[in-house]
Parts: sequence; structure tokens; C-alpha cells
Amino acid sequence: MSRRCMITGKGVMSGNNVSHAMNKTKRRFLPNIQETSLYSEALDRWVKVKASTAGLRTVEHKGGLDAFLVNTAKTKLDPALRPVKAEVEKATAAKTA
Repeated sequence: MSRRCMITGKGVMSGNNVSHAMNKTKRRFLPNIQETSLYSEALDRWVKVKASTAGLRTVEHKGGLDAFLVNTAKTKLDPALRPVKAEVEKATAAKTA
């Protein structure tokens, strides 16, 4: 499982464990990545995503998966979400027409 959020792009960071004696050893800070499904109202189906908990809060703040995808530039989206964005835009255009 890749350690990168599909929503925010948050990934693994590195740093040091520092002991009481100030000895430093390398460590990794892993993001809180969850595999979850988000519902798309435009597509009327669930979309699987690997997102950090902060990314899930971002999607909810933007108004759901469809609103997040429509209002986010294609270049800023994860490559796996770009086809979903195209499907959502196509589905919303078909519903309005």
C-alpha cells in the first residue's frame, strides 16, 4: 500500500529519534492513510480512495467528492482520480442538458 494521500498528496516524512543523551537515529513519520470508499452522487456509485484523515475532512469541507473533484484543477489531482473527475463532469453535464 502506497503511503501517499490521493486527496492532499501527503506522504512519508523523515526525521530523527532523539534520546535523552541526544543520540539521533533516523525514523519515518507515516501519514494516517485509510482505504475508504466515497460516494459520488453524480455517478451514483462508490469510489475507492486512499486518503489521509485530513484529506477526508477536506473532501467533506468542500461539499463531498463531486464538488471536490469539480473544483480542483486536473493537474493537482492524483492520476488515479483524473478519470473519475472526467466521469463526474460528463455525468453532471448530461444531467443538466
